[in-house]
Amino acid sequence: MDLWLAIVLIAAAAVVFLFVGIIVGINYRKKVAESKKGLAEDEAKRIINEAIKLAESKKKESLIEAKEEILKSRQDADREIKERRSELQRQENWVQKKEEQVDRRAEQMDVKEAQLQKKIKDNEALELELADIKKSQLGMLEKISGFTVEQAKQQLLKDLESEIRHESAVVIKNVEAETKDKSDKLAREIITTAIQRIASDHVSEVTVSVVPLPNDEMKGRIIGREGRNIRTIEQLTGVDLIIDDTPEAITISSFDPVRKEIARQTLERLVVDGRIHPARIEETVEKCRREVEASIKQAGENAVFETGIHGLHPELVKILGRLKYRTSYGQNVLDHSLEVAYLAAAMASELGLDPTQAKRAGLLHDIGKALDSEIEGSHIEIGVELAKKYKEAPDIIHAIQAHHGDVEAKTITACLVQAADAISAARPGARRENIESYIKRLEKLEELANSFNGVEKCFAIQAGREIRVMVKPEAVKDDDLVILARDMAKKIEAELEYPGQIKVNLVRESRAIDFAK
Repeated sequence: MDLWLAIVLIAAAAVVFLFVGIIVGINYRKKVAESKKGLAEDEAKRIINEAIKLAESKKKESLIEAKEEILKSRQDADREIKERRSELQRQENWVQKKEEQVDRRAEQMDVKEAQLQKKIKDNEALELELADIKKSQLGMLEKISGFTVEQAKQQLLKDLESEIRHESAVVIKNVEAETKDKSDKLAREIITTAIQRIASDHVSEVTVSVVPLPNDEMKGRIIGREGRNIRTIEQLTGVDLIIDDTPEAITISSFDPVRKEIARQTLERLVVDGRIHPARIEETVEKCRREVEASIKQAGENAVFETGIHGLHPELVKILGRLKYRTSYGQNVLDHSLEVAYLAAAMASELGLDPTQAKRAGLLHDIGKALDSEIEGSHIEIGVELAKKYKEAPDIIHAIQAHHGDVEAKTITACLVQAADAISAARPGARRENIESYIKRLEKLEELANSFNGVEKCFAIQAGREIRVMVKPEAVKDDDLVILARDMAKKIEAELEYPGQIKVNLVRESRAIDFAK
């Protein structure tokens, strides 16, 4: 019991001591904290005071530095102002010197202007004096020479013109001679080679055909009762049948080869058949017309095949075949076109060019002649329209347009077709003319030559391939011969139509005759 009480008391005393110790400790810690707080406040006050002192010290230093910087800036500004003032002073001095120089120059210019005005006045007076002297000298020259100023100018221009004509004639002659020397040999070789390669025969077409008959009795059957059979044939075919005293033959006359061929075939079939009456004649004519049209188409296709030309429009091929029954001066136009195509291609090959285009242009150059009796216009205009219609190349169209020289040839193809056409037409036997047109052409040639001043006599010789002109020696000088021959050739080219070429040969002869007694 006592033990437990002692323990309780001890525990109570321990609790009391513990509580008292806690209170004492708390008070001690509070005092210590208050003491540290006071020290901290003192330290803080001290630090603040030191900071205030340091800040005042820094402020003073900054003010001093600012004052020094301001002082330095003022010094720099003063120095710069002094420099600028000195620079301005130098510029003012330079400007003043320049103004003085300008003033001096202005004074000098005034002096020179016054001198110039004086010289101008002196020159004007001198010009007037020279004009008077020139006028008096011209008057003296007019009296001495017997010419007025205008007459002297005319004489000078005349002498100058004569001299220029002489020099131009010499130049033309030299250039022509040089060009001829260089080109003749090559041209002869090319043309000769082309002609040798295309050596074809020529047969002149005629406007009449003769149909042989088995006997003279057949003539009466063809004439028919009261001439009804012969009238039916002539009306359906458009030809003239000539029945004369020639035994066992009837002559068919027509300027249209197609009609002549239809009539010939009709008569031959009627003679073989023996049944000759209007109905049979009409049936036979229609049948022969279809066959001739088929042969026309076949002729066009054969021409295209022989020349190796591709891409030709079918209608153009058919029109080309019609040339088989078309003639020009007795020459078959289709044969002529084929020959021109071959000649142009051969010459193109000799020149190192592509012969295909030249061959195509040569074949089509006379295509307009197939329709020239049906459409208004020349065969050249018709040919150009056909070529444009069927989309031929511009070079082909130009070659067709220029092959007779109506327009200037601007391409090699056109020049080749021109040359080939002339070669084909100029071959001996290729073409024929009736005597009337031949005589008219010679008369026109001589008339044209006589139209030039200074011509005394002229003669068309060598079947119209040369015109020989005698000129008056007192009217035409040697230097004028070249120019006169050239002008005459140009006029012949412009006004005449002829195959091949015409040589213009001018002759001037001076003779002095006297007698010794």
